[in-house]
Amino acid sequence: MDIISTLAEELQIKKSQVEATIKLIDEGNTIPFIARYRKEVTGSLNDEVLRTLHERLLYLRNLEERKEQVISSIKEQDKLTEELEKQIKEATTLIAVEDLYRPYRPKRRTRAIIAKEKGLEPLSQVILLQLTKEPIEEEAKKYLSEEKEVNSVEDAICGAMDIIAEQISDDADYRTYIRKVTFQEGKIISAAKDSEAESVYQLYYEFEEAVKKVTGYQILAINRGEKEKFLTVKIEVAEEKIYQYLEKKIIIKDNPYTTPILQETIKDSYKRLIMPAIERDIRNELTEKAEDGAITVFGKNLEQLLMQPPIANQVILGWDPAFRTGCKLAVVDATGKVLDTVVIYPTAPQNKVEESKKIVHNLIKKYGITLISVGNGTASRESELIIVDLLKEIKEPVQYVIVNEAGASVYSASKLATEEFPNFDVGQRSAVSIARRLQDPLAELVKIDPKSIGVGQYQHDMNQKKLSDTLSGVVEDSVNKVGVDLNTASASLLEYVSGISKTIAKNIVAYREENGKFTDRKQLLKVGKLGPKAYEQCAGFMRITDGKNPLDATSVHPESYEATKKLLDILHISSDEIKKGGIKGIEKKVTDKQKMAQELGVGEITLTDILKELEKPARDPREEMPKPILRTDVLEMKDLTPGMILKGTVRNVIDFGAFVDIGVHQDGLVHISQMTNKFIKHPLEVVSVGDIVDVQVISVDLERKRIQLTMKIQQTA
Repeated sequence: MDIISTLAEELQIKKSQVEATIKLIDEGNTIPFIARYRKEVTGSLNDEVLRTLHERLLYLRNLEERKEQVISSIKEQDKLTEELEKQIKEATTLIAVEDLYRPYRPKRRTRAIIAKEKGLEPLSQVILLQLTKEPIEEEAKKYLSEEKEVNSVEDAICGAMDIIAEQISDDADYRTYIRKVTFQEGKIISAAKDSEAESVYQLYYEFEEAVKKVTGYQILAINRGEKEKFLTVKIEVAEEKIYQYLEKKIIIKDNPYTTPILQETIKDSYKRLIMPAIERDIRNELTEKAEDGAITVFGKNLEQLLMQPPIANQVILGWDPAFRTGCKLAVVDATGKVLDTVVIYPTAPQNKVEESKKIVHNLIKKYGITLISVGNGTASRESELIIVDLLKEIKEPVQYVIVNEAGASVYSASKLATEEFPNFDVGQRSAVSIARRLQDPLAELVKIDPKSIGVGQYQHDMNQKKLSDTLSGVVEDSVNKVGVDLNTASASLLEYVSGISKTIAKNIVAYREENGKFTDRKQLLKVGKLGPKAYEQCAGFMRITDGKNPLDATSVHPESYEATKKLLDILHISSDEIKKGGIKGIEKKVTDKQKMAQELGVGEITLTDILKELEKPARDPREEMPKPILRTDVLEMKDLTPGMILKGTVRNVIDFGAFVDIGVHQDGLVHISQMTNKFIKHPLEVVSVGDIVDVQVISVDLERKRIQLTMKIQQTA
């Protein structure tokens, strides 16, 4: 297989782009580095395309390796023909390779193998050739043997049929046809093991859908229902069509003695050997596709969450709500430093509301708190009501935000949190995390396993390695898009920087603690285990403010410093202008980019990136994202009425819709059909996590705590 041509066709890009990218990957370059600093080489492929290319490259290389193993194994058995070798080499999937290898793969002792050991293979060939002019029973008598435990004519014929059944099952062409028919015309059917049992899977108690039409979220739900023993699942297909196909291929003569035996054997082969394997293959394929789709959605949601804009220059009170154990509070300053922590008991069973309000008000006055960040977990609703009451009573201008606290408890009990706050209990650490994830979501959320952030669906049912790899890639891309401050970044943040391992990240922090602030990017080369390759990969993503070289505060890579200085000299601009917030209008001063790029010895794309960076140094891409909704008043679920129009924040996007926080304790669901008047395949075409959207209430079910919303606003008179 020509891997380069295959990838170019799949990704709809040029062969030269694929070839160049593979070379860069094989040289040990990371995806963020290639995406940002090797645009000339790849033709400006973005990180999403590069990651897909890398993933498919690994699959295709694995496929080629498997082909070699299979060819070698068949060759050792002295059964490899030119035609078979050609078929294996031309196979485009692992399933196709395994189908071709099936007849030659070492097997456990099957019924067919036992029959062959009993010397019944010649009898099976007599039946298959369909030339006999006498009843098979007469032929079978020749194979009776007490020694080989063939005690009756029936035993002999059954053994021969077992050999033929396995032969039919092992035929790659038959399997390919049956798999195709099953996929195109089959139905996936789920039923309740106990129709009286109540469960979240009741929708699937009498479920039937065409295999080719079943959605990813339906597959994942059915799989989980089956795993939890609420459902039985099967795939059904018109068997007659398959029997007719096999009979046409196998029964080539009209022989009254062999035809009935072969018809029976075909049915046995299909039901006992082929269909269970095909059903397993198709369900695995559907599951893999569903997982890939769910992982993609999870990744997109995570990216939006990580890229939420930081709320800068505010002293924030983090509020981790709870009942019995009290609400844990933590005050952090504008840099994220913890100023104070306290526990209050405004909720049941203590209900010390007035005492709690007094403590919070004193903290607001003492530290100049302007914003309260409230976790959305247990007792969040009760805490919110108390905060709103307090804000009405005091004169200080304070607002509050309900934040998604998913993963805060995981972080607070982690080794990392223990190292960061050895003297805090888990509640205090959680309150700090809730405050900081509003202040700088990216810097705080990287401390948590991406799978624990809770912006996906069925994440525990998926291939955990694939999920981890994808989400780690999302975090890595997000961190490198934003860049990190080399002098303030935690080890957790640094380890996601291109080329930096966990060990090197810890070494950078240790070097900083020992030698003081970094003043030059080149100092990174003095950090333990950070060699020239790692420096090349990471340097452009590391920022040093107020360093010796103004370019160290930008995303201009050190390899382009000489060209950048030359550019500034040609334009008679001092590099000190970078420190003043950027060189306004510098791009317009370069009238002929092609000529300038040649003069500087860089590519035109690199020159454009340098000019953009000089105009607005270290521009934070998160600034373009929607800001969180800051609130001062509360809305209760019982206050909602159909037709009411509200502003909300998208909290989670799933295959069939999006959950939107509208300021009540329960998020409302906007079904995919209620998002837009035009047809869309997936909610991600319209909304992303963190988006601020206008929604209208369709219905409110207080008992089941369900809110149905629409984005197709109908203005009422």
